[in-house]
Amino acid sequence: MTSVPGFDHLIDQKVAAIVGRYEAQPTALIMVLQDIQRSFRYLPEEALHLVARRMQLPLSRVYSVATYYRAFSLNPKGRHHVCVCTGTACHVRGARQIVEKLERDLRIKPGETTPDMEYSLDTVNCLGACALGPLVLADDMYYGNMTNADVDRMLKRLSKSDKEHRAAKEAA
Repeated sequence: MTSVPGFDHLIDQKVAAIVGRYEAQPTALIMVLQDIQRSFRYLPEEALHLVARRMQLPLSRVYSVATYYRAFSLNPKGRHHVCVCTGTACHVRGARQIVEKLERDLRIKPGETTPDMEYSLDTVNCLGACALGPLVLADDMYYGNMTNADVDRMLKRLSKSDKEHRAAKEAA
């Protein structure tokens, strides 16, 4: 469980609101977990306990869903999530080189997050757009026909969005 002051209260509020939106229907478990992950960039342990309690589900069921699907993470993810498709079509078009370039630039391996919590890198077997391979999904935006130069542009764009976000926050 986390020890950040106020974090448990924030989790409780968010989980209550999310579960309430789905009227605590057990069939909505995956959607509830997706919304929680979208809010926190991972599934905090405390949130899973609260989901089980509020939805009147066994904790084992909540954990089995949270650990079965690769889309869910029990570990914090970076602010920017970069996911490279390594399926057959993307693989034959150079996905391995894209992964290696991201590993060098971000200094992490797939499944890891940078120490500053800015970037997480993952690979998946398919993103469902084989004609665009090699394909990268970064912050819910698809980047197709990727090259090493495109990776540089994508990372600059993500970095630029960070600077704009910080500037807007400071101005407010």
